[in-house]
Amino acid sequence: MSDPIRILVIDDHPLLREGVCYTLDAEDDFEVVGQGESYDHAMSMAQQLLPDMILLDVSMPGNGVNAARDIHIKFPQIKLIMLTVSEDEKDVTSSLQAGASAYILKGIGGKDLVNIVHRIADGETYITASLASSILLSSNAPETNHDKVLLKSLSERETIILKALERGLTNKQIADELFLSEKTIKHYMTSIMQKLQVRNRLEAALLAQKMEMTD
Repeated sequence: MSDPIRILVIDDHPLLREGVCYTLDAEDDFEVVGQGESYDHAMSMAQQLLPDMILLDVSMPGNGVNAARDIHIKFPQIKLIMLTVSEDEKDVTSSLQAGASAYILKGIGGKDLVNIVHRIADGETYITASLASSILLSSNAPETNHDKVLLKSLSERETIILKALERGLTNKQIADELFLSEKTIKHYMTSIMQKLQVRNRLEAALLAQKMEMTD
């Protein structure tokens, strides 16, 4: 059996934080190694514990986005999830730019949270669907021609994989659908992100969706 995924939870609302910790710690392959409530806690505990993953609240004391950015710089191997009530587009984009792999709204069910944490641990990215749609609808399109050039740089196989990514499929699901290995899909994903000049899978999917809306 592989080692459990070690998780740190930082949120200044004790009741919610304890509920999240209880939900995650109940999973055999998760281990909550610590709790905190501020930027200072996040930074010190990240250094002391070196968890595999940290869940951060955007609006906690000291600012969760700042914590995500500084942790990502110092400990890039740690995966970051923002768990928040904020639906502000600036918070979403700032979090992704800071290095977060997921942006989840509080109120999500325990089962869904566990599923998303598993996906992030497997190298996926995630953003609440309503927020992704909002970002697409509010995005300006002055770079549309540039974006089209980037998309046309993809090979036929890469385009197929990007469309599968848009549908929300994981690497394993794409691999199964195309009869390829998961490792091969990961290589394609790296190439796709480089060609599209994006930082992660989520930005690649958003770019492709934006182009479909402007066609």
